[in-house]
Amino acid sequence: MPNELVLIITLLAIYAGALFFYRQLGAAGLYAWTAIATITANIEVLILVDAFGMEQTLGNILFASTFLVTDMLSELEGKEAANKAVKIGIFTSIAMILISQSWFLYTPNANDWVFDSIATIFSNTPRLMLAGFLTYAIVQAFDVWFYHFIWAKTTAKWGNSHKGLWIRNNGSTLVSQLINAIVFNLGAFYGVYDMTTLGYIIVATYVVFVVTSLLDTPVVYLARKMAEK
Repeated sequence: MPNELVLIITLLAIYAGALFFYRQLGAAGLYAWTAIATITANIEVLILVDAFGMEQTLGNILFASTFLVTDMLSELEGKEAANKAVKIGIFTSIAMILISQSWFLYTPNANDWVFDSIATIFSNTPRLMLAGFLTYAIVQAFDVWFYHFIWAKTTAKWGNSHKGLWIRNNGSTLVSQLINAIVFNLGAFYGVYDMTTLGYIIVATYVVFVVTSLLDTPVVYLARKMAEK
């Protein structure tokens, strides 16, 4: 199956998954989704693929879904709930770093067959997750603040807090994701890839984020409609 088709299906499935979690569990479901996406995105980002004519790491869609979550929480539950999701993402990353690194304190049995594979994957995890949670903490906090900043401006302009969802959703996320694409990839992959490849990854990452950001707006509208019902 072509990578492009897999990415499209993955995007639809992930956004539908976040919406399903909210439908079934409310804010708690979105908190759970934040933890799931934070852990899996920081593992998946190790994989480099070619898609849509660009080199790109996986994990971008999962990470983008955490911005969808904070926007949904900002819109439906308030700023405090969105900031709580950010804290959950940070604590989840720290816990994952500590737990995964504790595995290497053990000496594997002579019959063990999986330890080397685990070591190959998770030996890079501390740097990735450190870069991930520091970037996440900075960018998500900015995203929540900027979302409500734009919201206040649109409310003042139109005298209606219900209007302008697409502006605050896309405005906050597109700016936040630009910061994210630069800071995370430099922190995670500087010295791992040559600068040309790293530049391609940053550009490709932001292109993916632009697409995912634009496509998550209908999801936020749908979530708001569900909440109102």
